[in-house]
Amino acid sequence: MQEVLDISNEAAAELATIGDGILTALRDRLGCKVNLRGNRLTLDGDEIKVAEARAVVEELVELVESGQEIGAGTVDTIVKAIDQSEDVREIFDDVVWSHRGKRITPKTVTQKHYVDAIRKTTVTFGIGPAGTGKTYLAIALAVAALSERQVGRLILTRPAVEAGERLGFLPGDVLAKVDPYMRPLFDALYDTMDPEKLNAYMERGTIEVAPLAFMRGRTLNDSFIILDEAQNTSPEQMQMFLTRLGFGSKVVITGDITQIDLPREQASGLIQVRDILSSIDDISFVNFTHEDVVRHKLVQRIVEAYKKHSEETGTERKR
Repeated sequence: MQEVLDISNEAAAELATIGDGILTALRDRLGCKVNLRGNRLTLDGDEIKVAEARAVVEELVELVESGQEIGAGTVDTIVKAIDQSEDVREIFDDVVWSHRGKRITPKTVTQKHYVDAIRKTTVTFGIGPAGTGKTYLAIALAVAALSERQVGRLILTRPAVEAGERLGFLPGDVLAKVDPYMRPLFDALYDTMDPEKLNAYMERGTIEVAPLAFMRGRTLNDSFIILDEAQNTSPEQMQMFLTRLGFGSKVVITGDITQIDLPREQASGLIQVRDILSSIDDISFVNFTHEDVVRHKLVQRIVEAYKKHSEETGTERKR
């Protein structure tokens, strides 16, 4: 069957954007022909497929007309939300943080679950591949909590395990050596607040970015604490970090168990921790997949190809 939809000029302009490939995503994901001429969108194919496509297009149009930015990945989010009986607007209208006119919102159903989990529970684990927004969303929520005075300080940390390099060969003192490794955390912070404000916070110790080893022996009260790249922690380091939790604090641990830089014989604390803590109240685990990758579409395909290869060859890490 064929169905023709009249859409607004604004929505037509967004759907026709070549760079995002929204129409291509619609064709690939929905299994029917999609053609746009002016503000008339034609859907052609199986009756059920056309009905599904119409529902997705109507959601896309509503998002555009409400001021939301859309892209090829938005199509997947809408389809998944409809499949899971989720409200699409609840996902995209959940503004985690806003900076200089840029609104940070969940982009997938799993990201929405992740944001909700961080808000509701004291300790949240976000586990999944690169590009799924695990760290970025956590930092945005942390900055929002600090701005709203829900916490008194932010602490961002990573284990000092390098992907193919050794800190000892880098120039400078300890802080200078780890600075390049902590840079992704700084980048996310600079993307969520003005540099002057961030520098002032860091000078006062309100925001701290430091290697995991610097956490030992401390009790972190009234803090929003993020442990990034947690797949590179040993079980002992993971236990040490989790027991730093103080009163009035919230903890987010992120990691990708497919990118472990530890020696093969060294167990990963992130893999082990689920078996130990999954039954404890006020601790949540959110699992991301390649479908949640919000970077270039090719990144999603690369992640899935590596996952498939590790499963077929039996090289997936179990510890």
